[in-house]
Amino acid sequence: MKTFNRQTLCAFLALAWIGAAAAAQTTEEEDLALAYGDKSMISIATGSLQPITRAPAVATVITARDITAMGVTDLDQALESVPGLHVSMSNVAMQPIYEFRGIATKNNPEVLMLVNGIPITSVLWGNRGEVWGGMPLENVERIEVIRGPGSALYGADAFSGVINVITKTAADINGTEYGLRAGSFNSRDAWAQYGGKLGAVDAAFYLGGGKTDGQKGTFENDAQSAWDGIFATNASLAPGPVNNQRKSFDASADLSHEAWRLRTAYQEREVGVGTGVAGSLDPNGLGHASRLNLDMNYEKANWARNWDVSGVAGYYDIKEYGDPAYTLFPPGAFGGAFPNGMIGNPGHSERHTNASVSAFYTGFEQHRIRIGTGYRVEDMYDIHETKNYDAAFAPLPGGLTDVSGNPALVYIAPHKRNVSYAFAQDEWNIAKDWALTAGIRQDHYSDFGGTTNPRLALVWDAAYNVVVKAMHGAAFRAPSFAELYAINNPVAVGSPTLKPETITTDELAFSWQPVAKLQTNLNFFRYRMRNIILPATPYQNAGDQVGRGFEFESTLDATSNVRLTGNFSLQHSRDQTTGLDAGMAPHRRLFARADWRFASLWQVSTKANYVADRMREPGDTRAKIPDYTLVDLTLRRESFAGNWDMRAMVTNLFDRDAREPTFQSVGTTVPGNPITLSDLPLPGRAFYLQFEHKL
Repeated sequence: MKTFNRQTLCAFLALAWIGAAAAAQTTEEEDLALAYGDKSMISIATGSLQPITRAPAVATVITARDITAMGVTDLDQALESVPGLHVSMSNVAMQPIYEFRGIATKNNPEVLMLVNGIPITSVLWGNRGEVWGGMPLENVERIEVIRGPGSALYGADAFSGVINVITKTAADINGTEYGLRAGSFNSRDAWAQYGGKLGAVDAAFYLGGGKTDGQKGTFENDAQSAWDGIFATNASLAPGPVNNQRKSFDASADLSHEAWRLRTAYQEREVGVGTGVAGSLDPNGLGHASRLNLDMNYEKANWARNWDVSGVAGYYDIKEYGDPAYTLFPPGAFGGAFPNGMIGNPGHSERHTNASVSAFYTGFEQHRIRIGTGYRVEDMYDIHETKNYDAAFAPLPGGLTDVSGNPALVYIAPHKRNVSYAFAQDEWNIAKDWALTAGIRQDHYSDFGGTTNPRLALVWDAAYNVVVKAMHGAAFRAPSFAELYAINNPVAVGSPTLKPETITTDELAFSWQPVAKLQTNLNFFRYRMRNIILPATPYQNAGDQVGRGFEFESTLDATSNVRLTGNFSLQHSRDQTTGLDAGMAPHRRLFARADWRFASLWQVSTKANYVADRMREPGDTRAKIPDYTLVDLTLRRESFAGNWDMRAMVTNLFDRDAREPTFQSVGTTVPGNPITLSDLPLPGRAFYLQFEHKL
């Protein structure tokens, strides 16, 4: 596999060199395109739209056109194309873990996800929720990704990266579209969307749903396997298939008139528990979630002389529960103490309300100043739990019991926190071809206090086709409610005295466009994390991690019908306490994509993803996780039989046995017989056929 990597990387760099050699043939028209033709824009770097090459951040944009060409159908598939980002997974419900630059944790709270600029963070664990279930892409116009800190603008959890999903407006859809998709694992999806005028209002609507049995890869050893070794039982269901079934429903509306925009969306998810909530196979366990968000936006340019003003008020509600109740350990577990299995059904509901206002001031020459303030309430208002075991994992005398409201048995009590913040940012053109962006944000939390996070970015237009950036930033990750307040669970007890995790990052980036048809980007980074929250009993700030690496990406329009895109990432992260590799995330990753329009209405696209050099967690002495290369293929036919669009997709074309590592949780170690969970199987070869029609 190392030979494969060297050959592929050399070929990719040779391709970039050939394109650069062609610079001697650049025409005057191409020179003009270099100066004025950069159409790749991003908004989350500063809060306003600007060319990505000059944005004060290391960023990537995935457009709706990219999504169509790659044949990806879910957000996680699209994000795997981003340099420096690998999408792994948790064993619980196969939840995505977005590993930016070697920062990999089981619950993944270090990444901030936004939808149309609004956070969708669940306060229980600080991630997107325990029953995520994916995000369809038919209604997505673009995905903006920042690698590195973003707390100076976005506050908590914009730690290792920020992902902003921007949905389609009436102008993006411009008519009626509907489609359906079917394929392997008994997968079926259907959707419809409309964009147009309703009187004076620009309106966009989306409705979609789907279901799948999910891939049934084999999980060889689960947590119960080790307990069977202790009790001389045979209760484990391993080896057995993972539980990857899923149902989804999505509905959204986007209404705008002049400076006002109202967005609302509702999602339902029913998701199989993967390898089980406690790491023991549960073939029938299902997690259920509903998510409702509503936000009203106001954005007015020239609101007053030299002032552009915007504001937003929003509401976000999340409900998660299991139905049927999760079987944490199978019937016969713990020497027969649980003849019907160890059963638990934790559930919770939370609501988030927020309001913020910001403004750009351009009255000073060579300066563009942004100021803003906001307030947010994070309220985990309902906790319910049914289970048949107590805080010491012994059977309850009455069997399955509703322990909601019982402080001696329930896993957590309701909690609320209030967050206020203010920020300021100055984009200063300090000299010809030089721009300095400086920003700072102060956040105050009612439960753990305040935190201040600055950033600096110097951007130099070194030549008409070369941009150099030097950046420094700090960010923080707020402790989740589970880390602060979890009770009655020896595996994970909260500590109310926790402080936020912090990170400082330095970056140096280069963008070079030697000819109009070739764009290259190279960036170097290093970071240091402090006060990492570790899952001891109770949780504690005891971790420290450093990392460094680089990311290279290039896009070449080889001909008028062929586009080649690729990126290579290299990182090394070290746990400072042990001196060992931080583990889990790949040291090397290569992504390559080719799009070929071989006839006027036909296009074929292929992409390859090489993931290599993944070490185990410190203390796990097993060999590193095997490397893998996955190749996907998409064939597209446009405008046939009355404006239909057809796509045929094959994922994992060569049917490779690929695996993602499983985190070994604190509390799963059995004396004299440590629990070793198997690595998680990825889907084998799969086929999908999609039809879409536009009126």
